[in-house]
Amino acid sequence: MVLYTSPFPNSFLSVLHSFSWGLIFPCYWLADRLVASFVPTTYEKRQRADDPCYFHALCIIITTPIYLALLVASLPFALIGFLLWSPLQSARRPYIYSRLEDKNRANGATLLTEWKAAGNGKSFCFGSANVCLLPDSLARFNNVFNTQARAKEIGRRIRNGASRPQIKIYIDSPTNTSISAASFSSLVSPQGGDSTNRTVNAGIKRTTSMEYKGDNSGSNNSEDSREDKGGAGEPNEGEENTCIVRINGEDNGHMSDTETDTLNGQAHASGPAEPSLEGDAEVSKTPNHKQKEGDSGSLDSYSASRESLVKVRVGDGTVDQSTVNNKLLYKASIMKKTSVRKKKNTDETFDHEISAFFPANLDFLCLQEVFDKRAAEKLKEQLHHYFEYIVYDVGIYSCHSCCSFKFVNSGLLFASRYPVMDAAYHCYPNGRGTDSLASKGALFLKVQVGSTPQDQRIVGYISCTHLQAIAGDTTVRCEQLDMLQDWLSEFRKSTSSSSTANPEELVAFDVICGDLNFDNCSSEDKLEQQHSLFTHYKDPCRIGPGEDKPWAIGTLLDPEGLYDEEVCTPDNLQKVLESEEGRKGYLVYPTSKNHSSSQKGRKASLKGNGRRIDYMLYTEEGLYLEWKVEVEEFSFITQLAGLTDHLPVAMRLMVSTGEDDP
Repeated sequence: MVLYTSPFPNSFLSVLHSFSWGLIFPCYWLADRLVASFVPTTYEKRQRADDPCYFHALCIIITTPIYLALLVASLPFALIGFLLWSPLQSARRPYIYSRLEDKNRANGATLLTEWKAAGNGKSFCFGSANVCLLPDSLARFNNVFNTQARAKEIGRRIRNGASRPQIKIYIDSPTNTSISAASFSSLVSPQGGDSTNRTVNAGIKRTTSMEYKGDNSGSNNSEDSREDKGGAGEPNEGEENTCIVRINGEDNGHMSDTETDTLNGQAHASGPAEPSLEGDAEVSKTPNHKQKEGDSGSLDSYSASRESLVKVRVGDGTVDQSTVNNKLLYKASIMKKTSVRKKKNTDETFDHEISAFFPANLDFLCLQEVFDKRAAEKLKEQLHHYFEYIVYDVGIYSCHSCCSFKFVNSGLLFASRYPVMDAAYHCYPNGRGTDSLASKGALFLKVQVGSTPQDQRIVGYISCTHLQAIAGDTTVRCEQLDMLQDWLSEFRKSTSSSSTANPEELVAFDVICGDLNFDNCSSEDKLEQQHSLFTHYKDPCRIGPGEDKPWAIGTLLDPEGLYDEEVCTPDNLQKVLESEEGRKGYLVYPTSKNHSSSQKGRKASLKGNGRRIDYMLYTEEGLYLEWKVEVEEFSFITQLAGLTDHLPVAMRLMVSTGEDDP
């Protein structure tokens, strides 16, 4: 299958399309600004509270006639442009595939090595988020604004979060999981190539991951790192970029003074000292695109919550020291281990947390509501600093292939560190109401993640979708879930080059991500909760229809509270969501027949931990029979606080090959 790198098959149609859109754009922009001036966000209302009441009214009185006059003047040109633009959409391709040619910009991708299906297995990390990048006038109805600046900031935060180093702390003692404050006082941030393969075997400083600059200038000497790895025991391929910090059990996780001095000496020798956290604790409260350098959502800050950055892994047994000594220190995730954070469900087999950052080594990213084309370009440019392959501007326009006129695309965007082999898009033909104006649908992708020693390709399937949003349209969503399963089955059959007798490809994973616009606790969503999709695909957050796991929280934020001081930064939002009482004030909760829809005064009888409408599903069906897929981590992410009304989610899957198992 050919991947489309341009929206039209020839340059003539592309030029004609650009000309027609150039005629339409002034009218579109003026209408957008005119409506936006009458829809203030709560942040703007608070800002204006300190100004004279007549100032804003005066601005509207002056600008409205100007906007109206220019809008009327641009209408004839917009009509001509529309007459050219609309028929061109029949020749438009359903997506644009962008591959970064200058790999020096994709600092995350440069560290990837081809998986050869050797060792114990490999982990893959998936992320999904609804980023609400609508035209500014429409975005304001969700209480967010300045779409263009938000797009750039969202992309910057995602790639900064994904490109930070991962440090995992193993404690040998199965009975003592405590780590003294002293052992957290000397974390060594990677400084220069000479420290890339250094193993810390005593303890680490407790600090903020802000000390790692997310912009990642330089290649981090990845080639040298790979050469150095070759001389010793081969680590688990799923953790090839992880620094393992081993704390011996005999000292109960505490460092001796000698070890602390030694580690501090290594830190000073490895590079210039990082600025002190003291005196920089104040977090910027500026929302959305106006985040300052000190904002904890950016990895250029020194003010992030220390409690949100360290994850402790408790080893179940002895860890091979030769494996430990060959873990790289770059590009991975600093996260809290839930066993130390008092799991609510002690029987859970994987880690789960509310994280202030996107997971490191994020391999695949699925975004929804990237409707604005200019914002999509800005977002793509930022994401290309980490992801080498991006599929964007997904969908159709006008009356092409669908029964109703489509004014905007599907809003789907996919980014990957691994090459995309095939892609297909389908539009849901049964959209209703305002949703019918967008070409909501499903994007299906096949990626190559490695190859076997026998030259068999190792591939994975990822589906990204966004279902009908209007409340009460249960039947529409169920029909869309049916179509999603049928289209995915057709896509896998049409792109497979294997046979049972002679497989040319081995399927490692099959994942579905997206905003499904129903939750697993609302009584109004019972049909969707019982859909057959959940018999074939597993939801890590779900116990069964109508019941989520105790640690799962909602992903839909109450728009009215987006700019409250308590939740306007990633760290603050994380702390609020970790509290049951805090969640009640800032999450939208499941509805029931006898429950008021009002967000105020609702603490009496709330079901679940909020409306979880953003899903990550995986299946064990249709994969290579000798391999096993398990969830390793699941995260609810607050890094986009103040930029969208949804919580991103992330899932890390471990693909176990069964070879060399201990």
